[in-house]
Amino acid sequence: MQVNEESMQPVLNRLRRAQGQLAAVIAMVESGRECEDVVTQLAAVSKALDRAGFKIVASGMRQCLVDGSENPTMTQEKLEKLFLALA
Repeated sequence: MQVNEESMQPVLNRLRRAQGQLAAVIAMVESGRECEDVVTQLAAVSKALDRAGFKIVASGMRQCLVDGSENPTMTQEKLEKLFLALA
């Protein structure tokens, strides 16, 4: 399944933001920051990654539906499995 490059730009932006947040969490742990602050930032990273994953799967679903080919590369069962992997 090839996903439209244009629809992946927001995903890449989210992933880059999450990467920066994760680097900040690592620095917070290394510097001995308060547990509450670390967990709050870690939750933000997790949410950003979840949203990126859902966006990728949703884009794939949309593309499969639009293509309408008789032999889709991604079955409904596979897409459901991907969604459940993110849950």
